[in-house]
Order: sequence, then C-alpha cells, then structure tokens
Amino acid sequence: MNSSMYLCLFVYRNYFLILKINKTVRIKEEKASPFLSVSDLGSSASSRSASLQQVRMYNNVGSQPGLPQHQPQFQTHPSTSSQPNPFGNAFNVAGSGLIRGGLGAYGEKILGSSSEYVQSNISRYFSDPQYYFQVNDHYVRNKLKVVLFPFLHRGHWTRITEPVGGRLSYKPPVYDINAPDLYIPLMAFGTYVVLAGISLGLCGKFSPEALNLLFIKGLLGWFMQATLLKVTLLSLGSGEAPLLDFVAYAGYTFTGLCLAVLGRIISSYSYYFLMPWTCLCMGVFLVKTMKRVLFAEVRTYDSSRHHYLLLFIALAQLPLFMWLGNITVNWLI
Repeated sequence: MNSSMYLCLFVYRNYFLILKINKTVRIKEEKASPFLSVSDLGSSASSRSASLQQVRMYNNVGSQPGLPQHQPQFQTHPSTSSQPNPFGNAFNVAGSGLIRGGLGAYGEKILGSSSEYVQSNISRYFSDPQYYFQVNDHYVRNKLKVVLFPFLHRGHWTRITEPVGGRLSYKPPVYDINAPDLYIPLMAFGTYVVLAGISLGLCGKFSPEALNLLFIKGLLGWFMQATLLKVTLLSLGSGEAPLLDFVAYAGYTFTGLCLAVLGRIISSYSYYFLMPWTCLCMGVFLVKTMKRVLFAEVRTYDSSRHHYLLLFIALAQLPLFMWLGNITVNWLI
C-alpha cells in the first residue's frame, strides 16, 4: 500500500512539473518577435536545454527500496528482407569485367590495325601535302633554271634522304633542289590561264566562256601528263612513288608553256622558236628525273624496255605542248 502511494505521488509530481515548464516556454515564444536574431535563438535553445536537464534531474531519483524499476521494452521484429547472394554478385561482376576487357582489347586491336593500314597507305600513295609547299625564293629560282635549262644543271639528279622515325625519308624541297613541289606548278598553271586570256583578248576573241574552256583544257593536259608518268612507271614493275610526285612533275609542263605563250603575245615569230625549245627542255628534264628518281622505286629493271619508255616520254611532249600552246576558242583543237 505504501509503495503504490509513493508511486502515484511520483508520477503526479513529474506530470505537473512538465506541464508547467511547457506552459512557460510557450508563453515566452508567443511574446517573442517572429524574426529572431541569432542571440535570441541561442538563448531559447539554452532555456530549452536547461528545462530538459531539470526534467532529467527529477526523473533520475535513483532506485529506492520498495519501488519497482520501469525499463522501456522494445519489441524487435525479425527482418523479412532477403539477404543478397554474394557469390552471384561476384560472378556477375567478374563476367561483365571479362567481357568488357575482351571486347575492348579486340576493338582496340582492330581499330589500331585499321588506322595503321590507312595511314601507311595514305603516306605511301599521297604523302603529306604540306611537304610540297616547303619552298623559298632560292629554291624557286634554282628549280626554274633546272626545268627551263636542264643542260646547265651540273649536279646530281637523285634526291637527298634523311633518317626520320627509324626509316629513311626524302628531305623537303627547301633543302633539296631535286625534290618535287606543287608551288611552282600551281603558279605556272595560273599564269598560263592568265596569259591565254590575254592572248585571246588581243585577238578579239576573249569571253568568260572561252577562258573557262582554256582552264578545263589546261587541267586535262595536266591530268594526261601525270597519267603518262604513272602508267610508264607501273609498266616497269609496280613502282610505289607517291601520287603527288607525279602531279608535281607533270605540272612543271606549264613553266615552259608560259614562256612560249608569252613569246607568242610579244611576237609570233618567237613562238615558233620558244615552243620547240621548251618542249625539248621539258622532255630532257622528265627523262633525267624519271631515270634517276622515279625508277629507283622500281623492283625489276629491264634496260631495253627502260630506254624505250624514256624515249616515249620525251616524244610525247611535242604533241602535248602543241595542243596546250594553241590558244583558240575551241579547246579541243
């Protein structure tokens, strides 16, 4: 009976004390401004913590004799979630890793071999276009002398090589007078078209359509010359010289043509002298170039066939020069 009465008094005392503390805190919060400063928030938090500390102090009355100890009981529920299988995850991760690694290595091997094959064939047949424009004034003057006056060239006709990346490669035109370039052929071709237009204007036959036809005629002649050199080399046994080399050597044709057309504009008699001379010089230049430079790429060598093909290249310059040097409205003549 005494223990029950002590217990009731203890519960009632704590209950009324908690109600009083909550009422006091609520009154203070209602009187405070809705926009509290940092210090007000700190004081409010400290007052709340002090009140809770008082409640804990009253609750911790200790174990008194005769009073039953009330401890909170927590009901534990067995977990119904299924546990993952570690072996299954390990196998899945390992299998996906092997598949990704195998496919990545296989794809890298295929792409690597393909890129190497494409790059090797591009450099093999087309070379680097920037290589053919590495020129200076000294090279241009000397190259024009070699093309227009090949008989005066006392040096060798072979190209100079240098080791680059573990293999031999040819030096650019700025360091080698025998190296082909595209600067002189392109400038000569443009000059040829301009001089042809001036020649038509002096004859009273100039028109944009006629100049366009002469432009196409010059491109066709350039293509025929490059095809002649390429077919000649292939007929000797699968030469592997870059295609731009043939384009460059064929484009030197327009240097002599510019000189012949200029002589025709100045005097018609000089044209009949300059045309055979430039044709002969171009034939000698191509023969020496093909013999010393391009034929070095040929795997098989036949002396008699070699000389016949060189003679054919030299003789083919005459009809080509006569056709390109005939500046008329009808581009087929």
